[in-house]
Amino acid sequence: MEIQQLIKQGFSKLKVAEKLGVSRSTVYCHLRRTSTEMAQWVDSLQTRRKKLDPYKELILSWLRHHPDMSSAQVEDWLKEKYKKLEVGESTVRDYVRRLRDKYKIVKESSPRDYEAIPDSPMGEQIQVDFGHTKQRTHDNKEIKLNFIAFVLSNSRYKYKEWLDRPFTTQDVIQAHENAFHWFNRIPGELVYDQDNLIVVSENGGDLILTKEFQQYKETRNLTLRVCRKADPESKGRIENVVGFIKHNFAKHRVFRNIDSWNEQGWEWLKGVLSGRLFP
Repeated sequence: MEIQQLIKQGFSKLKVAEKLGVSRSTVYCHLRRTSTEMAQWVDSLQTRRKKLDPYKELILSWLRHHPDMSSAQVEDWLKEKYKKLEVGESTVRDYVRRLRDKYKIVKESSPRDYEAIPDSPMGEQIQVDFGHTKQRTHDNKEIKLNFIAFVLSNSRYKYKEWLDRPFTTQDVIQAHENAFHWFNRIPGELVYDQDNLIVVSENGGDLILTKEFQQYKETRNLTLRVCRKADPESKGRIENVVGFIKHNFAKHRVFRNIDSWNEQGWEWLKGVLSGRLFP
């Protein structure tokens, strides 16, 4: 009806397509339909089998158990469970929205605001930060997990490692080596928060590194920049990534052991999110 009304108002088919956010072929297709054909087509939409219908009960169980679950996380979990499933982000988003509407599952929100910073040249900067989560185990206990995250500032390519104990400086150094191998490069600059595993103190504006990390820096000839406290603008990319890991990978996931947890995390980065632009 909108297409017909706009055509009657004198808009060209191209302008109609632009105004309604559809393709020109969609406009031509609807214009060729008679009113009877259009009514039949609308009726068919109500009964047409959706691509995600075979997974409906599974998705419903996730949403009912975790009302704050995002459609992006639903997509991640589906593709982890069904490796051959090919489905678009918009398809999952629309299906989840329809299920929420039909079964009155209100989405709980947890807004997160982060500052953006300009991109550095390709491969020139890696931002690094730490995070932690509390996860349920398979026997319904709670465990605290710690992780270190790395992101290439320009491409948003990411790496992360988890431990079920606090990180030591040696753990951090080994994680750097693993990240450089993952990225297949050592960047021109590494940006950190003032973490005590790396920085001992700030003396007259000069940052003093821990002995172990200072030796590592000199061995690898690294260029470091450490942000001042409470300065998210300087490391906006990694702040976003830490939040994304917490909310899209770890949230609602059941922990069994640290090895399988890390394997799941690497598969999540390599497989489920390949090709998707995310924070």
